[in-house]
Amino acid sequence: MLAYRCDGDSQQPVLVLLHGLLGDKDDWQAILPRLSRHFFCIALDLPGHGDSPALDGDPHSSGFRRVVTQILSTLDKLKISHFHLLGYSLGGRIALHLAKHLIQQAPERLLSLHLESCHPGLRDDEERALRLKQDSTWQQKLLSLPITDFLALWYQQGVFASLDDQQRQKLIQARAHNRPEALSSIYLPTSLGQQTDLALLPSELAIPWHYYVGLQDDKFLALASTWEAKQGISVTKVPGAGHNVHLAQPEAFCDALIAHLRTQA
Repeated sequence: MLAYRCDGDSQQPVLVLLHGLLGDKDDWQAILPRLSRHFFCIALDLPGHGDSPALDGDPHSSGFRRVVTQILSTLDKLKISHFHLLGYSLGGRIALHLAKHLIQQAPERLLSLHLESCHPGLRDDEERALRLKQDSTWQQKLLSLPITDFLALWYQQGVFASLDDQQRQKLIQARAHNRPEALSSIYLPTSLGQQTDLALLPSELAIPWHYYVGLQDDKFLALASTWEAKQGISVTKVPGAGHNVHLAQPEAFCDALIAHLRTQA
């Protein structure tokens, strides 16, 4: 069973929140006070993160199905039958796989899908193989470097370019408690190189679907715009935010999310 925190009244509609890589259930702290006024919020620790155990199974094979199974098992134990779903970055990619699974197994359970700065998947095997090779190099660094050295390198990547030095150092301090061995159990299994291309999933879903992206996040803004043009998904573009929209602009993110959720509750 995955670790979790609950905020709000259990009689309200349920919102399940999935954090990003290196994060945990407390990453949503800035927005939970507002969200929990309207929803029963269940924030999970993904496998290998926070207080959750490492992901079981082959660390070199795709682990999305295993993660989805653990999420649903946890929700079943909490007796959650229907829920809205929000995922950030890695959590968004896992949310896509969870939605795909529920379409086939129990479509009535998922009420709406909300993705923040999430990649739909690479288009061909060559791209996936290259990404898996790149992530294997990061995995080696994760297991060989002191965690703070690894984090310092990690947050120098272009996707985090909107962070200033103070914000970057704050993130490094907040993430330094992570367990490299536990993280490595999920890192490669949920690599973008292991992910199915789910760009066409919106056409298979009969539920509301929303995407949230920061205007300073050039890479994911382009992805979101392409997805919007081809699949007609609803995209909220937030000024003054990079990759982590709910951290950079919590009020604006909450405004958009709550507005969408309250029309679907």
